[in-house]
Amino acid sequence: MPKFMFIYHGGGRPETQEEGERVMAAWGAWMEGMGDALVDGGNPAGMSKTVTASGVEDDGGANPVSGYTLVNASDMDAACAMAKGCPILEGGAGTVEVAEAMEM
Repeated sequence: MPKFMFIYHGGGRPETQEEGERVMAAWGAWMEGMGDALVDGGNPAGMSKTVTASGVEDDGGANPVSGYTLVNASDMDAACAMAKGCPILEGGAGTVEVAEAMEM
């Protein structure tokens, strides 16, 4: 079965412990709901650097990555349907980029 990457952009850190607990519960429930399709729950990402032929930039790129998840899905449409439930989408806080992890 094909694997798909969910690449997160945006979102933010919770401002209170209570908000943090609510956010973590939402992520946990969403991931649990994917069952065996979840390959790697992933992690948040720190600030990135962009490496180009001319050097290294500290800006994190045009649309910095804030985290990732890896799932199994039958096709792109199925992967996008799973991504639609992602907590990062609540209130327009962030986006999920979905891409197939191509087998080599």
